[in-house]
Amino acid sequence: MSTNALLGPTEIRELAARAGIRPTKQLGQNFVLDGGTVRKIVRQADVEPGDRVVEVGPGLGSLTLGLLEAGADVTAVEIDPVLARLLPETVSRHVPDLTTTTEGDAVVLRDPAGRARLTLVTADALDVTALPGERPVAFVANLPYNVSVPVLLTFLERFDSIERGLVMVQAEVADRLAAPPGSRTYGVPSAKAAWYAATRRTSTIGRSVFWPVPNVDSALVRFDRREPPSTTASRAEVFAVVDAAFAQRRKMLRSALAPLAGSADAAVAAIEGAGVDPQARGERVDIVGFARIAERLASGAPRLSGRVEA
Repeated sequence: MSTNALLGPTEIRELAARAGIRPTKQLGQNFVLDGGTVRKIVRQADVEPGDRVVEVGPGLGSLTLGLLEAGADVTAVEIDPVLARLLPETVSRHVPDLTTTTEGDAVVLRDPAGRARLTLVTADALDVTALPGERPVAFVANLPYNVSVPVLLTFLERFDSIERGLVMVQAEVADRLAAPPGSRTYGVPSAKAAWYAATRRTSTIGRSVFWPVPNVDSALVRFDRREPPSTTASRAEVFAVVDAAFAQRRKMLRSALAPLAGSADAAVAAIEGAGVDPQARGERVDIVGFARIAERLASGAPRLSGRVEA
């Protein structure tokens, strides 16, 4: 692709008008107008030629084209059927010599060598349990604000081939995802993301690069997968403890976990057995500590159940 292969503000608005698209708050649609921002996302995600990247919410295709420009092959998951119909046409205009076919439930754009450059799935990302084609190694997306944390956690859970990624989210959400224990913004998203990966906030993105202009700033969060804590407790059991610990942030762990443990005494025994202070609050405990508490609770209580969403 040429260096002028990305979408510009005029083309984005023309695409939207031609398709009768009006960005909606319900779907969290804010389209990136600035090619420099697109390339920053791709660069900070360390996208390499030949990488299979999964993108959720490609919208009009700004980031999709940036990923293709870097030589990646993209599996895109789009919930909006109107946008999904438009994307293959847009990509074909910017990337020469692609052939479009329907393969199962996906639309696939292949180059002359048969390589699947874009695989498009029209679906709610939270309902996707399998992806066609090669397994993705990276997750790069401008995530809809209203579902950003559940989508990220769900894909990390369901697709263990994802090694790294970069997401653009609301700045406040970025702080929560990347927050360390003890910080003001540490909470459920921070702890659950830490189960899967090391996270860090990399850049702030101003409002002016979007159309329509959102009411909040955005930020980029980089994540790199790592092994979860070593524990005999399941992920669901650990996440149940995390959920309970933050259900009422002002409560000490001994009180917050009492309903889960069955009694205050059982909670104290499990927390102390895990080497954690029962008078501490959830925001002081890292994911390893939560895993130890879950292991203690699971060994002496009925099996716990956790939620993916945050």
